[in-house]
Amino acid sequence: MAQKGLGAGFNSSPAADGVWINLKDAGAIAFLCYLAGAAGDTYTLQEAKDSGGTGAQNLAVITEYHTNTGNASDAWTRRTQAAAATVVTAAAATQNAMVVEVMGTSLSDTYKFVKLTSTGAGTVNALTHDLMTQRAAANLPSMGV
Repeated sequence: MAQKGLGAGFNSSPAADGVWINLKDAGAIAFLCYLAGAAGDTYTLQEAKDSGGTGAQNLAVITEYHTNTGNASDAWTRRTQAAAATVVTAAAATQNAMVVEVMGTSLSDTYKFVKLTSTGAGTVNALTHDLMTQRAAANLPSMGV
């Protein structure tokens, strides 16, 4: 029987707004964000050396992100920007949902943790992927340590 996605392909922390996520066991992380009501939001990406936020600093590597309504009624729209630590979604229904991906190799030397923080009321789901070790979901390590 094939192993399911959780554990084989990805790990997830659905309530990750402002939470430090360890990338030591993953090649990359995707942040899946949502704020209903065409309100727009600003999301800020930071890196740190540990889960306590040691050496926390903005990580200005976001050059691309994708947006859509978030209700499965439309395709993703690719958006680009100069390298920055923030993504600003417009106050439009077509930007209620936003996804930004960060490669583990983008972090500074000795930095292993990242977090994305909403300045509004947006939700942030952290999805690590390209896992170094595949295992049953119950055996996945905690993403925050």
